[in-house]
Amino acid sequence: MAKVHVSTTLLVPASAVWNMIAGFNALARWHPAIVGTEETTEKGAAVRRLALHGGGTVIERSESHDDKSRTYSYTIICGALPAPGYEARLHVRESADGLSCTVEWSSEFETAAGPESEAVKVIRGVYETGFDNLRRLFGN
Repeated sequence: MAKVHVSTTLLVPASAVWNMIAGFNALARWHPAIVGTEETTEKGAAVRRLALHGGGTVIERSESHDDKSRTYSYTIICGALPAPGYEARLHVRESADGLSCTVEWSSEFETAAGPESEAVKVIRGVYETGFDNLRRLFGN
């Protein structure tokens, strides 16, 4: 099983970042690869359909969401990423002084045909692109 873990520190309170990214359907607000989202509910779970910049679609299901711990997790139902069994978690952790925070995005998945390093590289790139944009949005 492949694993990817990327984190970034932002010089703003955790609550500000969580307000930006917490909504399961909020990814298009902060990730430049997403041009649109549509959220539905299936069997009691939130499902988002992500339209990707340049074409393509990814469909994901919310697995857990906790505003108190500023964490949510999700799985990919189907999509363009080379990562069967993809399970991911986003977490915003406040610093001791409350003036900054660390955002972590991690996942585990099986690798499809091709080398594992290519799938890891693609997923890591998705996370880093999102974090680059969060730093820009918050003036970091």
